[in-house]
Amino acid sequence: MGGVWFDGSTARDGLRPVDLALWDYIRPQPIVKICEERIDPRDLMVVDGLPLTLAVRSVCFLMRYAHDVREAATYADMAMFNDLVSLDELWEYALAHPGWTGIPQCREGLMLADENSWSPMETRLHLGWRIDARLPWLLTNVPIFDLAGRHIGTPDLFEQESGLVVEYNGEIHLQGALRRRDRDREEAFRAVQLECLTVMRGDLDNRGHLVARMNAARARARWFPPAERSWTIVPPVWWKPTLTVAQRRSLSEIDRARLLRHRNRAA
Repeated sequence: MGGVWFDGSTARDGLRPVDLALWDYIRPQPIVKICEERIDPRDLMVVDGLPLTLAVRSVCFLMRYAHDVREAATYADMAMFNDLVSLDELWEYALAHPGWTGIPQCREGLMLADENSWSPMETRLHLGWRIDARLPWLLTNVPIFDLAGRHIGTPDLFEQESGLVVEYNGEIHLQGALRRRDRDREEAFRAVQLECLTVMRGDLDNRGHLVARMNAARARARWFPPAERSWTIVPPVWWKPTLTVAQRRSLSEIDRARLLRHRNRAA
């Protein structure tokens, strides 16, 4: 269906088993998981000749049986990355099936979900900020402009009140061209007096240390009132926003190809 983060592989490049919803008995196999939950015929569709459950049902299913609420929220975020579902659609489906196994976890995950996260690690970082550090919700991938309307950059996470940019840099960012781009972008943010916090992959495994770094970064931030800021998140009139599923779905095919090309591949 075009969900680039759902390629059937695990984080360690293993293969995930396929969940099969069956009415007739079949013996379990290593690559197959059997689901015997009832299915409403209205929840079925056909893609390339293959019968599948609707995206909204499939995502809620994954969230219900996720390892924990963080994984559940990540499933939602990554499905919304390619606009397969919206947050409203997921809520409507979850609330319509209150008695299903795992629905409380699904609803809890939806309370943490975001329509504009661009990667699982970005979501994991945001959840660390929310759950571990107990800090306010951050803006995800919101473009920042100078006061003349020039685009400074689009950070992974941003706290508008403090002026704190939070970036996740995976291993690929250690390579030459990306490393230089990251350096130049951080310098551009600092030039308009924004504070920056960069998080690497291994940092997410030491939650206590990461929480301390998050709080220290907030303490360093300038906390300028709006009238004193040399930056803004209000886009110029010509800018086409793509922050929500609804905004992205409303784009023309030409604009989708131009503005959402980064969403056609997992990074």
